[in-house]
Amino acid sequence: MPAPSAADPAGPPLRTEGALLLVDDHEDNLFALEHALAPLGRRLLRATSGEQALKAVLRHPVATVVMDIVMPGIDGLDTMSYLSRLDQTREVPVLLITGTGRDDRLAERAYRMGAAGFLIKPVDPWALRCHVRALADLRSRTYSATTPQPAPARYGWGV
Repeated sequence: MPAPSAADPAGPPLRTEGALLLVDDHEDNLFALEHALAPLGRRLLRATSGEQALKAVLRHPVATVVMDIVMPGIDGLDTMSYLSRLDQTREVPVLLITGTGRDDRLAERAYRMGAAGFLIKPVDPWALRCHVRALADLRSRTYSATTPQPAPARYGWGV
């Protein structure tokens, strides 16, 4: 089932906050990630390489990146390293996923580099959704806290 789009009335309405960027070099894994994360109602962007991920995050507002570690070319750790060096992407949380099994050294390296999370495949869809929702909502609140917003009208503070 493809992720709902703004033109798809059958899906839940998409939220206007930043998108979720899904990065994996295997289409079947991207499909599984989309299926698990579509209920969050955020726009889902896909990238099949680190290079594509870097381009996407610079072109679109992204609330969270969910990325495989092992990919040809620029791998997930290198991509995360590039993201951490750019002012416009430094604060975007990156959730890393690996299919190589439990590797404490890799997990420690990822966290030292600034990963917001580290999951091992197969990933439970519910746990993935909860983790990504928390990261994306925190990113959206942090981002909106630095951007002036009108007071909510429901409290009688706005016009």
